[in-house]
Amino acid sequence: MNLGRRSFLLGTGLSGLALFGCNRNGSAEAMLPGRFETIAAALAADETAQSCRPKDILKTLIEGNERFSEAWQIKNATANPQERAAAMSNLWKDNCYVSGDILDRGQAPWATILTCADSRVSPEWIFDAAPSDLFVIRSAGNTAFNNAIASMEFAVLELKMPMIMVMGHSNCGAVKAALANDPLTPRLEELVTPIRTALHPRETLVESIQANAKYASSQICKQSKVIAQAKQDGALKVVASYFDIRSGKVSIL
Repeated sequence: MNLGRRSFLLGTGLSGLALFGCNRNGSAEAMLPGRFETIAAALAADETAQSCRPKDILKTLIEGNERFSEAWQIKNATANPQERAAAMSNLWKDNCYVSGDILDRGQAPWATILTCADSRVSPEWIFDAAPSDLFVIRSAGNTAFNNAIASMEFAVLELKMPMIMVMGHSNCGAVKAALANDPLTPRLEELVTPIRTALHPRETLVESIQANAKYASSQICKQSKVIAQAKQDGALKVVASYFDIRSGKVSIL
């Protein structure tokens, strides 16, 4: 990420958009070189909720995370509040945005993210995604409970979802609780039970968190005929990943 270039683009504001002709009938390539092959459709008269859907979903997620992690690490390297804000504010500038009028009629997210309820784990930030890009399901420990699977089935059946990603994260409190075996309330015990199923003796915390994400991704297909069939037909990919909070990087498992 070239922060200087991005700061310049931000400073030019709407005049920059006029210079490049990036209006609803103008050229999108000048503003968003190489990001979304379907970007031109998003600014055309026949705009739809799917106008910003990329062709390579996983590649787009990885590239978005690379932008986020670079900004995140620049932010971490300074104690100056203004410099931290400036580093993070450079995100989202190159995204494709569908108009509110179109989104009011319906959604067309292109990736489902099942992740933890942890406040440090926000998929839209982590993948530098625009509003409406991601169908996000959150539960402590990113566990594939029935409600989560039902939401994913809706995404597959109604939204034609092409990808589901289960994302664990560093220092996950739910996995720590599953490892500790301390007394828990009945509901918390229910929460950590499937996590304990995924764990193996002598694993590190990181290994346990990653194993839990992989286990949850496998359970999605085992517990849902809808999802399993979509995957078998090649219409859906299911992957597991791990988010490192310190570096801001997501690793595919």
